[in-house]
Amino acid sequence: MKLSIVIPVYGCRNALDELYSRLTKEILKITKNYEIILVNDNCPQNSWEVVNKICDKDKKVVGINLARNFGQMKAIMAGLDYSSGDYVVVMDCDLQDRPEEIINLYNKINEGYDVVFARRKNRKDNFFKKFVSNIFYKIYSYATDQPYDETLCNFSISKRIVIDNYCKMREAHRAFVMYIKWLGFKQGTIDVVHDKRYEGKSSYNLKKRINMAMDILFSQSDKILKFIVGFGFVLTILSLIYIVYLIIKQFVCPSSIVGWTSTIVTICFIGGMLMTVIGIVGLYVGNIFMEVKQRPLYIVKEIKNKIKK
Repeated sequence: MKLSIVIPVYGCRNALDELYSRLTKEILKITKNYEIILVNDNCPQNSWEVVNKICDKDKKVVGINLARNFGQMKAIMAGLDYSSGDYVVVMDCDLQDRPEEIINLYNKINEGYDVVFARRKNRKDNFFKKFVSNIFYKIYSYATDQPYDETLCNFSISKRIVIDNYCKMREAHRAFVMYIKWLGFKQGTIDVVHDKRYEGKSSYNLKKRINMAMDILFSQSDKILKFIVGFGFVLTILSLIYIVYLIIKQFVCPSSIVGWTSTIVTICFIGGMLMTVIGIVGLYVGNIFMEVKQRPLYIVKEIKNKIKK
């Protein structure tokens, strides 16, 4: 198999026929030996019905139907596990990732790269979405001590050796681009046109984005714990200095110290800090709990047109 295209499917049923038509047209410019893997992540629009029809029409299309909704990253993982191409493209199903850019990714990786990411310089997302993403990636860059370009997206092409090593990592909380970058290898980028969503809107609301960001952050870095330890140390030093100051002041200028307000404020502040620290430690313990269960990342209900590796 020369080329595999892995596409998680969720929330864009009406885009699938257009996606398939444009994909096949572009892929044939590269090779006739390819597979398109559509992973239905239990789409509420019953996208599996459309995937089935495409699979019946074209045996080069592999349909994977997951037993329930496992999330985009795990749907991508399912597609990668079943892929067999020497080169593997990952893209979204909503046509924001243009199939016409695949040949540019392919040409770029043949310049000697192991993986090439698409970089969306002009994202067709609203201001709030881009603002939240920018904040998260700045925090992520700080926590992991690695600069991260927030314009990079899942749309990419990788050599088989990269995908094989990515598939060895079976953590419950996943982020495709971040994990690929962690692997190393020779990485490149190209600027691509980012189109508007074909239909509907993203299922990632603010709550889901915050939860995903926290899962990724706390599962990949312990720098936040170190930051809290440092902050606690500084707070302790300042408190000791203030205590010494009060003792000296009492001897130099004896006075009746009321201090009820400052006492209550201090207790509330320290109590809040303790609760925050315990909560953060709890998140790390929760991640350990999720990992030690070693449950499968996804469960496949049905497969259409599987091509053996």
